[in-house]
Amino acid sequence: MTRLTPVDGIAVVTGAGSGLGRALALELAGQGLTVVGFGRRLAALEETQVKAGGRFHSRALDVSAPDAVAQSFAAIEAELGPVALLINCAAVYPHRDFLDETPQSFMASVGVNLGGMVNCTHAALQGMVARGRGRIVNVATFADIAPLPTASAYAVSKGAARVFTRALVADLGDRFPGIVIGDWMPGMLRTEMGIPDGIDPKIAAHWGAELALRLDPDLNGAVFEQAIELLPPRGIKARVRDRLLMRKVAQPRRLD
Repeated sequence: MTRLTPVDGIAVVTGAGSGLGRALALELAGQGLTVVGFGRRLAALEETQVKAGGRFHSRALDVSAPDAVAQSFAAIEAELGPVALLINCAAVYPHRDFLDETPQSFMASVGVNLGGMVNCTHAALQGMVARGRGRIVNVATFADIAPLPTASAYAVSKGAARVFTRALVADLGDRFPGIVIGDWMPGMLRTEMGIPDGIDPKIAAHWGAELALRLDPDLNGAVFEQAIELLPPRGIKARVRDRLLMRKVAQPRRLD
């Protein structure tokens, strides 16, 4: 199994000031990687830095601002080294009924949840494409499949983010097999955006970091929920054909 190591370059984690983003940054730093954490609140990032030690670097940044994101990635490459890994974790969940939204407030959420992913991915790919190697993990949800009340902006933006991942694989997969891109759904977490009895973000971060450090080309486009791969659904005809022909059916991979 091909894996990213500290010598491959820098890991960038967005939303690293709290919750899952902080837990991912701490997990990666604990495994020896140099991590740059993006977030809008410098004080929160500094708390992460205290916990992580010298391997964590803070970058106070609004990921919805494309020029600022591009400048930050350029500075990271110049000052610290190549970006080998990007985990797009930053998100907002405003809990507003659509009638209480304005077009501006709705699109502001889209600007972070989808726009931030687009901005950071585009910036990270500049160096990855030049080197022909890199790893991008987009933190995803099922929010678009069954939207909850007061979650329209979140559901729309996170659903579009999953489409964005598939579009990236369609554009880049054949030309740059060394750049591995996929979705990871951590589940309901015990964070500010989650639920009180959710999964400990430290546990989820262990799964997410393990997936992020795997650089196998056959993971390109793969979707994982928590620690298990979600395989594409197969129709009844395909399953009957597999049985008749005694084909070996692919089993989901695990992050154990």
